[in-house]
Amino acid sequence: MTRTLTRLALGLGLSLALSGISPMVMAQTTTTDPAAAPATAAAADPAAAAGVSLGVPDGLPTQEQAAVGGVYLAAKFDAWEQRCVKTADGADPCQLYQLLKDASGNPTAEVSFFTLPDGGKAVLGATVLVPLETMLTANLRIAVDQGVPLIYPYSYCTVSGCLAKTGFTADDLASLKKGTAANVIIVPAAAPDKTVVVAISLKGFSAGYQAIKDAADKIKK
Repeated sequence: MTRTLTRLALGLGLSLALSGISPMVMAQTTTTDPAAAPATAAAADPAAAAGVSLGVPDGLPTQEQAAVGGVYLAAKFDAWEQRCVKTADGADPCQLYQLLKDASGNPTAEVSFFTLPDGGKAVLGATVLVPLETMLTANLRIAVDQGVPLIYPYSYCTVSGCLAKTGFTADDLASLKKGTAANVIIVPAAAPDKTVVVAISLKGFSAGYQAIKDAADKIKK
């Protein structure tokens, strides 16, 4: 896991999770029948025509500085960044992003949360990007505080890492809002008997979630 992850989650996550490419949002706990997992969900991306953008740079511009179709930093909420795609009409799709680091401070994974259309079992989605040296058959696990881990299959890999597309129910969302931290649990391919646990800080999550929800509600109007 020596590859240093660049900040790809928004460029990749917005184009996938908010585009016509439908992400499979398959969430299940270790005690839940896979058939009961949240169904596929996707939202419309006004910038989908630009394609998947790999390599969103550090030091994102403000909304005023960004060109239409470009990614900008809308706000920060403690550990989180609200990143959006600028549109001509101002109804900008947004995600909540966090770069995850290991105990030594090395960038290890990325997570981007996004809202989902009404009516589905999953009310919140996320893309999680992990290093290429991850054992994909072990699946990704996410546990909020001391809760039962949610299990998600990996979808595919790019030259930058491997992605899991995740879904969260209303109860899961409530746990994220109340929680202190969530743990992303991955298994290294070089050491299949080991696990790597990377913490997601939930400080500022509730405020950040409300911000991306407000942005999504604006698009609906």
